[in-house]
Amino acid sequence: MNNEASPINDLKEIRSLMERSSRFMSLSGLSGVSAGVCGLAAAFFTHWYLSREGLRDDYVSNTLDKTMEYRVIINLFFIGVVTLFLAVGSATYFTLRKTVRTGDRAWDTTSKRLMVNILMPLVTGGVYCMALMYHGEYGLIAPSTLVFYGLALLNGSKYTLNDIRYLGVSQIVLGLIALFYVGYGLEFWALGFGVLHIVYGGAMWYKYDRKG
Repeated sequence: MNNEASPINDLKEIRSLMERSSRFMSLSGLSGVSAGVCGLAAAFFTHWYLSREGLRDDYVSNTLDKTMEYRVIINLFFIGVVTLFLAVGSATYFTLRKTVRTGDRAWDTTSKRLMVNILMPLVTGGVYCMALMYHGEYGLIAPSTLVFYGLALLNGSKYTLNDIRYLGVSQIVLGLIALFYVGYGLEFWALGFGVLHIVYGGAMWYKYDRKG
């Protein structure tokens, strides 16, 4: 029995080594959870801010005087930058911590490919959202960020855990639905960048990190 099992175990080990050489396997589930917490916190803070200004996330620019419009846009942009910094920073921390524990390299050819494939849709989406902002289509920005973020995850999934593909598809579907409910963009944004990240991160932690 041991002789029969040995070739199978050898094949499994070879397959694992090949997969690790072509995919970045050190994504931490806690990275998703931390990013989701940052997303939810930003959504609640943005809702509070817009309510204080007497606005909704789908407000139309011609209902505001230009001074107020510019101030609101700058403040929302600042909230977005801070959220991005905190989410990426916390996700990077947990991922680096996992690479140290597993003995993997955090920055190699595979992780570079992953980064490039994720950045291409993200940069495209960023320019597209800037165009929406330029034309005053603020209500379409939140759904568009979900769609392009989902495309980025889908594009990068071939260089990391397959499970990230499901998160990408979920973000795309959620963003497409949000396009038909423009007045609830912030709620969809909180669901996508907040709740879905936490659920995904928790599932990945349970599946890959719990025993580590």
